[in-house]
Amino acid sequence: MSDGVQRRGYLDWMRGLAVLIMIEAHTIDSWTRLDARGSWQFRWAMISAGFGAPLFLFLAGTTVALSAGSKLRRSGDLHAASRAVVRRGLWVCCLAFLFRVQAWVLGMGSPRSLLKVDILNIMGPSIAAAAALWGAFRSPRARVAAFAAVTLAIALLTPIVRVTPLLDSLPDPVEAYIRPIRGLSNFCIFPWAGFLFAGSLVGVLLDGVRERTAETRLQLRIFAAGTALALGAYAASFLPTPYARSEFWGSSPAFFLLRVGVITAGLAIGYAWNARAGAESRWSPLQQLGRSSLFIYWIHVEMVYGLISLRLHKTLSFGAACAALAAFAVFMLLCSIAKDRVQAWWSQRPPRAPAESLVADS
Repeated sequence: MSDGVQRRGYLDWMRGLAVLIMIEAHTIDSWTRLDARGSWQFRWAMISAGFGAPLFLFLAGTTVALSAGSKLRRSGDLHAASRAVVRRGLWVCCLAFLFRVQAWVLGMGSPRSLLKVDILNIMGPSIAAAAALWGAFRSPRARVAAFAAVTLAIALLTPIVRVTPLLDSLPDPVEAYIRPIRGLSNFCIFPWAGFLFAGSLVGVLLDGVRERTAETRLQLRIFAAGTALALGAYAASFLPTPYARSEFWGSSPAFFLLRVGVITAGLAIGYAWNARAGAESRWSPLQQLGRSSLFIYWIHVEMVYGLISLRLHKTLSFGAACAALAAFAVFMLLCSIAKDRVQAWWSQRPPRAPAESLVADS
């Protein structure tokens, strides 16, 4: 695997899987009737939906380490490589606020909605922080240790941060970035940023392999480690909690580490699936979705929750909502293909003649 030449297609495939989970989470939540939400099918749909955002953050962290490592090999400047990825994180922060403005304008909501903390609001600062942490160390081993320490610290501190009175005096828009506030926080640093740092750890490991056989061996170890972590976290969830207050489905470190383990093992499965004979030469709808993940996120939220689909909101049975989900996923795939074609057409336009030449020719 040559550096900076061959794109790791399985990462796009995993992003595409995250896109599908994201679409499932939003459509089933928005369009299913309230009286159809008590079934075991709906509950399992919501459990699987809970892996979409962690997977996006994990893969964003993986990209932090891979991008920074690639820039370092090209330039030889550690701090320049780190700063470049920090700037990417800051750019995501700008996109997060632009997205909130769009949602406010199209949804005709309260100006307070501009302060809402969504996944991009957490992803941007976390990318910048992870890139800065990557640049603070020179050896892969030190980076792995640093990312592991931050990941565990976020997981273990989350139940404490959720209930501490020390944050009560903070303004709500600031506190909402640290722990949930009803109406303001869909996501917050504790524990969501931890998924990105966990992904950065795996990204450092991936960045250290250049050969396909070496990456295959690494992926086997990643699968084993992820499986062991998931099983260990699941077993730990039955033990008495050391925290005064901790909810398994929310702030529990066991639930956080269980999801990290499943995602880590899933990364190896995605690698194996995309490494099968002939897979690299075939068009993959999941890779297509993965390469357009930000675009799809940007356009689909308003379509699912906004005025466009108002007649569907909480009106469908669970089965009908699943059928609508399948149709909407195909529509998003077609939108992704159309976007790529428009981009290709735009990039292939003939350059405009300079004004001086036009004057001379006339």
